[in-house]
Amino acid sequence: MGNKLQGLTDIYAFFRRNQTPLYFLSPTPFNLLGLDRWVNGFEYLNFFDSFDSQHPKILVPREHGPHEFRSIEDVNNYLLRHKEVLNHIRGRGGKMLLVMFDEETEALAKKAGVDIALPPAKLRIHLDSKIITTQLGNDAGIPSVPNVLGRAKSYEELKQLAAKANLGNDLVVQTPYGDSGRTTFFVHSEADWKKNADVLEKEELKVMKRINHLPGTVEGVATRHGTLVGPVMTDITGFGELTPYKGGWCGNDAFTHGMEKERADVRRMAQKLGDRLYKEGYRGAFCMDFLIDTDTREVYLGELNPRISGASPMTHLVTSIYGGVPIFLFHLLEFMDVDYEIDLEAVQARWQDYDDWNQLILKWPGDKVEIISKAPASGIWRMDDQGKIGFVRRTLDWTNVTGENEAFYMRVYTAGDYRYHGADMGILVARGRMQTDDRKLHERAKRWAAGINGQFQCVPVAPEVPVHIPDPTTTHKMY
Repeated sequence: MGNKLQGLTDIYAFFRRNQTPLYFLSPTPFNLLGLDRWVNGFEYLNFFDSFDSQHPKILVPREHGPHEFRSIEDVNNYLLRHKEVLNHIRGRGGKMLLVMFDEETEALAKKAGVDIALPPAKLRIHLDSKIITTQLGNDAGIPSVPNVLGRAKSYEELKQLAAKANLGNDLVVQTPYGDSGRTTFFVHSEADWKKNADVLEKEELKVMKRINHLPGTVEGVATRHGTLVGPVMTDITGFGELTPYKGGWCGNDAFTHGMEKERADVRRMAQKLGDRLYKEGYRGAFCMDFLIDTDTREVYLGELNPRISGASPMTHLVTSIYGGVPIFLFHLLEFMDVDYEIDLEAVQARWQDYDDWNQLILKWPGDKVEIISKAPASGIWRMDDQGKIGFVRRTLDWTNVTGENEAFYMRVYTAGDYRYHGADMGILVARGRMQTDDRKLHERAKRWAAGINGQFQCVPVAPEVPVHIPDPTTTHKMY
């Protein structure tokens, strides 16, 4: 343990002079893009080459044939076995950040001599349960949508369970694990129950009253000094122009004006949750989903994602540009051999005022399987008054977006990849908002999605040609 850092000046200097190799290993650099400008020795180990080998801190190993990835963990484990990655990191030591990993990833990292700078997979899996999240929230005094926990072997038993909490007959039922879009069931009748009875009968259930709601998310970092909370965002979900998945996540709006009471409630909830997680032995970055009841304006705890998440780019962008203190520096401090003192409230106050920003996650909504022959470049794009877009310049930095008529596009799939139903086409980061308070997609969001998708040139694949593509039901969030 070295000398204790005193305040932000010491923390900035510590990371500028850092000599510990630090890696972000993930399919793309999306989640923590730009953190390398704050932290010396920070690198990205990725599967997709989003910047055509132009980013000096990104290593993308050469490909060797097709791969059947069923999860982000599979991609990360492949990277940790790849000869080029191992040659790059072996013998250097250092610490590694990831979005998703499992116990196999932990074993591979240990074999490569790298420490994973995140809580153990076993603890993350435990906390990822919707049942556990609800219980932790209850312990911390964080309200959830009126609910009851229990099991049911039939629709009749489900109704009896719901009656104990006066939930009515229009119910939302969740199983403990999995993305909410695939493990959340709406049950209003016995027919609804029977459609998914094979799943529901086997699991402990969270049974909730169905409410009209606005979904959102916020990230925090649980530290030894307390919990820091990033910008509050609303979720953009289920729009056919952006994703083929009903209810699928396809972006976020981060904004400061409007819903002041609700956003203050969300920040308090996230601070309480982070402090409670720290008592459980969890430290560092986490993502808290929330629900705003649009009838009563009550704010409820949704789900916990104990990880760096898809919302992290907006969190990093806002805390870096407007507060001058990237929140993920405090995640790194929790896992590096250094102690520090800081006025957490003063740091939190730096992030109160910022411009509106958004991100759109673009997935291909079509059904045909095609080979991409030409893909748009990552960088700054501009939209004219007629809604047509054109490429302006290459850049590695999304903060170079100068107005609401510009956007930063980061490509995922490129020439030689297959385009298929649900394929990840890329991410768009722009100023302003893309969704209204009543969950209507702005016209410019539709134009941006159509414009970017229209830049791809593809060649049809003959029906008799065998095609190896990922399973979109299991890889629908590849960053």
